[in-house]
Amino acid sequence: MSAATTSRTAVVATATVAALATGLLAYAAYFDYRRRHSAEFRRQLRRSQRQQLRAEKSKAEADANAQKQAIRDAVDEAKEEGFPASAEEKEAYFLEQVQAGEMLAANPSKALESALAFYKALKVYPTPGDLINIYDKTVSKPILDILAEMIAYDGSLRIGTSYTGPAGVDVAELMREMGADMGAPGVGLD
Repeated sequence: MSAATTSRTAVVATATVAALATGLLAYAAYFDYRRRHSAEFRRQLRRSQRQQLRAEKSKAEADANAQKQAIRDAVDEAKEEGFPASAEEKEAYFLEQVQAGEMLAANPSKALESALAFYKALKVYPTPGDLINIYDKTVSKPILDILAEMIAYDGSLRIGTSYTGPAGVDVAELMREMGADMGAPGVGLD
């Protein structure tokens, strides 16, 4: 390339950038003038802004509803798969699900899958209330929020019971009753 060609290219590039900057500046001045002097233009801007806010709100609601449906579908699918029955199978299943949940938790886009793994571990754990306390300290908030929705959706999961003693006596319920008889408030999320 010759020096003349290089200087022409530089001049053309400079002129193009200057023209774009001038056009952008002129449009900004025109927009500002219209905004300041035209009531109809200001009304139209407000209408556009309200429409945009409504659209964003409806999209957020649709996303939230889709998330809730995905959570329900995941819980229903997990229930259909079933859970192990024997103590040894439960222990192995629990460890497998917790490990899978921890690995999936490292990727923020896999929050639902991670929460599902933690939910499955919770279903086979003998004291779910204690495990939730552990989750609360170790699992990130977005995953905990999804897990909370899963727990709320699953009516068969008994969080309040920490230990069922011999002959099916619910010790947690017994403690609450004893506290109520003594005038002490019961422990829990009343």
